[in-house]
Amino acid sequence: MMSFRHQSIEFKEKTMLYSASTHRRLRSLAGAEPKANMITPPRQPLAQLPTPMHRLDRMSDEVGTNIWLKRDDMTDMVASGNKIRKLEYAIGQAIADKADVLVTWGGIQSNHCRATAALAARLGLKSHLLLRGQEPGIADGNLMLDQLLGAEVSYLSLEEYRDMETTYLDLQRRYNERGLTTYAIPVGASDEVGLWGYINCVDELQEDFARTGIAPDAIIATVGSGGTMAGLILGSALHELDTEIIGFNVCDNESYFRDKISSDFKRWQERYESNIDVAGLPITIIDGYVGPGYAKATPPVFQTISRVAKQEGIVLDPVYTGKAFDAMLQEIGSGRLHGMENIVFIHTGGIYGLFPQKEELLRAI
Repeated sequence: MMSFRHQSIEFKEKTMLYSASTHRRLRSLAGAEPKANMITPPRQPLAQLPTPMHRLDRMSDEVGTNIWLKRDDMTDMVASGNKIRKLEYAIGQAIADKADVLVTWGGIQSNHCRATAALAARLGLKSHLLLRGQEPGIADGNLMLDQLLGAEVSYLSLEEYRDMETTYLDLQRRYNERGLTTYAIPVGASDEVGLWGYINCVDELQEDFARTGIAPDAIIATVGSGGTMAGLILGSALHELDTEIIGFNVCDNESYFRDKISSDFKRWQERYESNIDVAGLPITIIDGYVGPGYAKATPPVFQTISRVAKQEGIVLDPVYTGKAFDAMLQEIGSGRLHGMENIVFIHTGGIYGLFPQKEELLRAI
């Protein structure tokens, strides 16, 4: 039986070897030799990797802390952002399962749904997006791209969206009647499969740190569905990074995401037969910066987006990175991050989310 509470879908296992470095880390953490053939998911290479990491010079000098940007907004053009790293594994599993249709869900302006639609088109697969809310009169931003990319879009009421298991199974049945196989990808591709995207991103980060000669005090992640942060925590543990992983939630609250990430850890451990003590992994989320709600930004957030664009030529978005970056600056000034020397901020993309909120942005700048 599929569980949609944490968006976990039935799967077929594939067995692959860990990389030599990951194998050594598992042995070190477990205190014993791990299984020679660890279970890991198939991967479909899709992202432009590795992404750059560089210092924000003017802003760093201004705030008195070195802010480094990991440019995951550059993973692709249309499918840009953090989702593509996770989708490499979700779609890899879908292809292994011989799926014809990628089904996923999210808000009207979901970055993840847009990335899924783009990658499905690239690979010759169909995509079906289940979007929460009413169809707007004119499509903008991510939704416009969804339509351009040929995605099938269904608009769901809140009741239909909350009962996603029933909604998905009904859709699956209709596709099966047409001789097509569906594969369900949860919100943000944030499940035990998608975690691998940012587990392996830590390999890149280690190379970035060696190249720049820094030992960061913290890596900052925006938390919207939990998969990016969960993967970073697991990857950090595997590679024994002496760096704190800190998340700023842009929806829900700290308690929700601690439970969600802990659950994803357990599912990951069970599915891939890891002997890491996931219960002991720290989950650090700084709450209090959601503002009016998900995808609703305050004027100070838009002002921070404008400030970063003008000072550094970097574009953030009002749903995810703009909120988290603004929160980070506040915490550097007088909070949890005060006094840190080097901070790495993961830029998870989201530029297309600016356009539906252009009026608010223009008022703020």
